[in-house]
Amino acid sequence: MSHEVGHEDVKDVPVGWKAKIKQVGPGIMAAATGVGAGDLVATMVAGSRYGYALLWAVVVGAIFKIALAEAVGRWHLTSGSTMLGGWRTLGRGVLVYFGAYAVVWGFVYGATAMSASGLPLNALFPDISLRVWGIVCGLAGLALIWFGRYALIEKIMTIFVGVMFVTVVGTAILVAPNLLDAASGFVPTLPDGSFIYALGLIGGVGGTITMAAYGYWTMAKGWRSSKWLPMMRLDNTVGYVTTAIFVVAMLVVGAEILMGTDIVSGDEGLLTLGNVLAQDYGEWARIPFLIGFFAVSFTSLIGVWNGVSLLFADWWRTWRLPADAEYGLEDYDRKAGEKSPAFRGYVLWLTFPPMALLFLDRPFQLTVVYGVLGALFMPFLAGTLLVLLNSSRVPREGRSHWLSNSLLVVCLALFAYLAVDEIIGIFN
Repeated sequence: MSHEVGHEDVKDVPVGWKAKIKQVGPGIMAAATGVGAGDLVATMVAGSRYGYALLWAVVVGAIFKIALAEAVGRWHLTSGSTMLGGWRTLGRGVLVYFGAYAVVWGFVYGATAMSASGLPLNALFPDISLRVWGIVCGLAGLALIWFGRYALIEKIMTIFVGVMFVTVVGTAILVAPNLLDAASGFVPTLPDGSFIYALGLIGGVGGTITMAAYGYWTMAKGWRSSKWLPMMRLDNTVGYVTTAIFVVAMLVVGAEILMGTDIVSGDEGLLTLGNVLAQDYGEWARIPFLIGFFAVSFTSLIGVWNGVSLLFADWWRTWRLPADAEYGLEDYDRKAGEKSPAFRGYVLWLTFPPMALLFLDRPFQLTVVYGVLGALFMPFLAGTLLVLLNSSRVPREGRSHWLSNSLLVVCLALFAYLAVDEIIGIFN
């Protein structure tokens, strides 16, 4: 179509399934970014302890993530404003919270993402240290985001998701799951001691700050009005259903070959699984799995390097606006985005300062801080979406109805509980 609005031209809404599937992309970006190596380890541990009993929690979690991301996308397509523009209407304190959160979270996450991406490479090529691999991954992500644009990043992410699908799901097929036992896992049950694991699977897997970036990726795709709502919902559902398949596959692996074993916590647990696969099936099973491990970790890295940098760039622009200034999508297109100094400054912040933490050998305190920071964002997102999408800030077709409101309320309560649990865990 006609006018330039940021990264791509505004497009006509596709008609027909074939055309719609070709447009799918932002949802896969958001879902793949949200699921990191740590999430797969948590799922694997749940499977090793409780077998298939918590499969239902994966399905419930996927529904909640679909509801949250749909709300973010609906805000962008119907309000005429970005996510940061919406938060700005809720008061300056909301912007203070997000800005401080993004700076602290980015520093901690940068080290976590580089380390997680370097671990499988270090296992494949042990002559090069984990620190060096982590730094290489950080620099590779920086170069890709610095010189690339959304269209290229989406293609690369899609390729990595394909690798993840083949390796992670392939591993689950390799271990020959008991289909009857697996089917029983979709009936909600809570074995003794499994409550917090179930909540973690529902609220933790695939739920990060990058969910708020989903709307920016839909804009980069050229989706710019309520006419795109059906396409956005299809895209979002495809992304999180794909994520759910990954998570189910990892739980199957934990249930079948690690049941009753004591799995190492943290990303190193995936290396343990790789070694078990080598023992049981040979090196040919371990190497593809480590490649999949790298794909899972590196998609999170490049997704965050792009998506959260877009959020921060928009935050910087929004923060500097006069109190009475209007700020819509067109203003965002001119002043923010992948070419802005704030975007590039945040990419640098994600890359270089956290490298110092790689030389601390990922202390336990770093893992704890990252867990708490991750838990603090999701209640904020769910709560602000409830307010924004039930107000006059959006036209009637963009407002939430009973189903969306019900899911967002449950999300808010669940994520708030998990955040409190993480904070209490620091003192125990």
